[in-house]
Amino acid sequence: MAVFKVSRVKTTPFDGQKPGTSGLRKKVKVFVQPHYLQNFVQATFNALSTEKVVGKTLVISGDGRYYSKEAIQIIIKMSAANGVRRIWVGQNGLLSTPAVSAVIRERVGADGSKASGAFILTASHNPGGPTEDFGIKYNMENGGPAPEGVTNKIYENTTTIKEYLIAEDLPDVDISTPGITSFSGPDGPFDVEVFDSADTYVKLMKTIFDFEAIRKLLTSPKFTFCYDALHGVAGAYASRIFVEELGADENSLLNCVPKEDFGGGHPDPNLTYAKELVARMGLGKSNSQVEPPEFGAAADGDADRNMILGKRFFVTPSDSVAIIAANAVGAIPYFSGGLKGVARSMPTSAALDVVAQHLNLKFFEVPTGWKFFGNLMDAGLCSVCGEESFGTGSDHVREKDGIWAVLAWLSILAYKNKDNLSGEKLVTVEDIVREHWATYGRHYYTRYDYENVDAGAAKELMAHLVKLQLSLVEVNKIVKAARSDVVTVVNADEFEYKDPVDGSVSSHQGIRYLFDDGSRLVFRLSGTGSEGATIRLYIEQYEKDPSKTSRDSQEALAPLVAVALKLSKMEEFTGRSAPTVIT
Repeated sequence: MAVFKVSRVKTTPFDGQKPGTSGLRKKVKVFVQPHYLQNFVQATFNALSTEKVVGKTLVISGDGRYYSKEAIQIIIKMSAANGVRRIWVGQNGLLSTPAVSAVIRERVGADGSKASGAFILTASHNPGGPTEDFGIKYNMENGGPAPEGVTNKIYENTTTIKEYLIAEDLPDVDISTPGITSFSGPDGPFDVEVFDSADTYVKLMKTIFDFEAIRKLLTSPKFTFCYDALHGVAGAYASRIFVEELGADENSLLNCVPKEDFGGGHPDPNLTYAKELVARMGLGKSNSQVEPPEFGAAADGDADRNMILGKRFFVTPSDSVAIIAANAVGAIPYFSGGLKGVARSMPTSAALDVVAQHLNLKFFEVPTGWKFFGNLMDAGLCSVCGEESFGTGSDHVREKDGIWAVLAWLSILAYKNKDNLSGEKLVTVEDIVREHWATYGRHYYTRYDYENVDAGAAKELMAHLVKLQLSLVEVNKIVKAARSDVVTVVNADEFEYKDPVDGSVSSHQGIRYLFDDGSRLVFRLSGTGSEGATIRLYIEQYEKDPSKTSRDSQEALAPLVAVALKLSKMEEFTGRSAPTVIT
């Protein structure tokens, strides 16, 4: 058994190690600087109480992006030096973000051990590779992201750090093969266990969904299916779940080999970046003669996001969570006893609100960031939740879960077609969405992303929008000058959230302009980019008249888009005449 010593390495702080809503994300070239990763990891250990570190079990894994393997070895050595008892690593360092949450909550080691937290190595939907992005975040014993109290302490610690602890003589651990490697140090034994990345997660999914019902759908000759992992970590689960467990054809899987650089692509499951899937589903610019599959879905780098598509049909994430909530009790065994409540992030459309009202469910509107949902779930107040940024989930874990969302949709399709698999025509994704609009109305919705905007210019734009809110008379003058056919703004504010569970207050969570007919404009600065600033503009219009729910979304929203660009002086502040991405 190898014996290691603990070294205390002198260091000095780095500027800007403040975790965003999903941890610390920077370019790889920043992370590979001597001491940079080590400072952040030690700052995290120092922010946690001793009883959450010493003698405990931690998980270290991620989406497999470039620099992950080196980072895993560094964090293993630092964990040993900080008194951690054992480390669990997914095979090849791969675990999806929702699977990490599942492992913390569900997995029990051979010796009865349970994990008390995790370092997740991901920059989510951002590109990977030597010149691209890397990220790290810490999840707590409930399986959810560290709350603001902890991330604030981590940041404070990064500004004053003088040394970090590391077992420099600890040999690198082979993370390619399952097994346990044992060491001995000043505090006693230290083990590293490498385990199958999919086992715990697949077992959990089988307790939530009726796999047999989904299997009947996927093996029906009438149903065709396509899943695109965009070369992210979802590939480590796709074959196991969709092919082995559910009987889908291996050819239905696209880009399901995880790669350090995501195959040179941008692992963000939207209509802009999931080009191959979009084309296959009949939504591309060129008209293919091949008949598209009935159902398509994509995942991001760490498999917590999802995009749902029908044949030549896109389901907005805001509609997706509302439709899952509306159908969950009948279609998904896990929810057969009823939903505890539902929640959405503030920028997400109000489609879920209408479902909650109809079904008399508790409803919560929270800031962007999954940790806010986690609090509600831990308190037993929320079963299903979602974000417009392609994140959907439930209280089975404390992260959004892309594969869960796909299985939820397949469950709804299986339920709607249970007596129809031998019939003439299956109920389709589009049928389900249009039926939902007929029942609940339609929330026309789009998001404009302006990426890598000069940070100073972005702040000036937001300050301008806040100042404008002081006079609704002035606001409405600008509105009418831009488009006379847009109704009056009746309220404008900066969203503030008081957590009903712990009473904490989150301010400055987005700037809102609310119109007389229920339409909304929302402006937010995003914390998920690695450099510059991303301005997100959300535009929403509610339509209750069933005869008007089939318009083209961009056409229906054009008047509000014109108003938003005029109010914000977008081009004047940013120099951008068009967004980087329209969703």
